[in-house]
Amino acid sequence: MIIERNEELEVRTSTDVARVRQVVRAWSVEVGFSLVDQTKMVTAASELARNTLEHGGGGTATVLLLAEPGRRGVRLVCRDEGPGIADVATALRDGYSTGTGLGLGLGGARRLVNEFAIESQKGAGTTVTITRWK
Repeated sequence: MIIERNEELEVRTSTDVARVRQVVRAWSVEVGFSLVDQTKMVTAASELARNTLEHGGGGTATVLLLAEPGRRGVRLVCRDEGPGIADVATALRDGYSTGTGLGLGLGGARRLVNEFAIESQKGAGTTVTITRWK
């Protein structure tokens, strides 16, 4: 896999969350995603960036433009050093929420992309990686 370009963005404010969405949308357009696929990737990115801010206390979002033989893609890696997720399997289940939301966040983000990975350690933060391919 070739990383054609990457950009690391701070996620400390709601304006930063909007910036993550903007970069992910622009790169999704560049890759040639359909409008539906652009929307799926941006929706997942928005959820993860918001979680980084609200649950992780802020962190970083790295957007990568990827290329492999016959396909290109956009990857987003959101990292925080917050409290971590005690039970990842439960957090991925629809209906689970630690806040006032509907609890569709992580599980919904996972369904919107081609690849999804999460690493979390209680007290040491969370890293969520998503990728969508064309």
